[in-house]
Amino acid sequence: MWLTLFQIFLHVGAQIKVSARCPHQLWRILFYFGIIYEELNFTYNYTEFVVNPDTQPCNPFSMPDGVMIGVVVFYALIFLLAIPGNMVVGLVIGLSKHSLPPSDLYLLHLAVADLLLAFTLPFLAISVKMGWVFGDIMCKAVTILQELSFYSSILFLTCISVDRYMVIVRAMEVRGANRQQVSWVVCAAVWAVGALLSLPGLFYSTFSSQNSTQMVCAEQYDASSADLWRLVTRILRHTLGFFIPLAVMLPCYGVTIRRLLHLRGGFQRQRAMRVIVFVVFAFLLCWTPYHIAVMTDTFFRTKIVPYQCPARMAVDQAMFATQSLGLLHSCVNPVLYAFVGEKFRRRLLQIMRKMGIVERASVTRSSRSSLSSEITSTFM
Repeated sequence: MWLTLFQIFLHVGAQIKVSARCPHQLWRILFYFGIIYEELNFTYNYTEFVVNPDTQPCNPFSMPDGVMIGVVVFYALIFLLAIPGNMVVGLVIGLSKHSLPPSDLYLLHLAVADLLLAFTLPFLAISVKMGWVFGDIMCKAVTILQELSFYSSILFLTCISVDRYMVIVRAMEVRGANRQQVSWVVCAAVWAVGALLSLPGLFYSTFSSQNSTQMVCAEQYDASSADLWRLVTRILRHTLGFFIPLAVMLPCYGVTIRRLLHLRGGFQRQRAMRVIVFVVFAFLLCWTPYHIAVMTDTFFRTKIVPYQCPARMAVDQAMFATQSLGLLHSCVNPVLYAFVGEKFRRRLLQIMRKMGIVERASVTRSSRSSLSSEITSTFM
């Protein structure tokens, strides 16, 4: 058909040139235009076309207004708990007149890391309700702070588990070592590694949301290499932010608990065991669901696991909910690592007595000068 139409167009062109000299040839031009009109005047039969739902883009994830308000309130509560809790931890540890043992130093830096994360919560709360209204520079800055706090917090938790293992299980071997200088080097290394791993936050920028007129702050890679960059950054997050710390924490705490079960000093031993169990449980409870959700999203994006829109929507909702659960860990840490510790409470009461907040009471009994004293020599 198209070849015939092409031939007709050539003939019409020739007739137009002739009609310029011979007006009586105009009727031939009209005749050929009628043929062209009849050839092109047809319609498609749309009834035979069936849309494949697997090839259609999924609707973006959106939250109802009631859920948004609940999330904003939840972030506000975490902020109000994390800020004073971590500041009190830093105050009590920082006012110590003695040189800080490694675990105390790690707790101090852990409180700083949790404070960094807590300071980003107001930005997240506002963005949930109003979209990202703080500009592109703040988008990158808040993301980098979140990533820095995420990595450094978990790495400091791992350092505490290793230090507890060395003090309790290998006490005789570490007594002659200069653990304080080593702990300062470890803290500097943790912040350096956290800063390096937070650099992918520079890929975050603001752009318009697909389902609303609000701006969002999210990762935005080059289209040709987006899948590769996303896969690399997520592998780093899973490996360095979860699997390696977990592989270190579980054996250290497992051996430590077994060692504590064979030590004398029932109350102190049970207290240390309880804190250790809470530490492992809180870490797994807050971060395992998030990493499972992100890994599932990675499998979807890399086409390793086929999916349909309901599964895609469920993963998006799970990522948002489990991220909020991970943020909760920033206000749980002061309770687990500080407020449960008997020595921390004793020092906090001493500070409050000096400030006149509470009345003076009888001085508690001195600590034992044995291995149990070495075990409870931190704020845990």
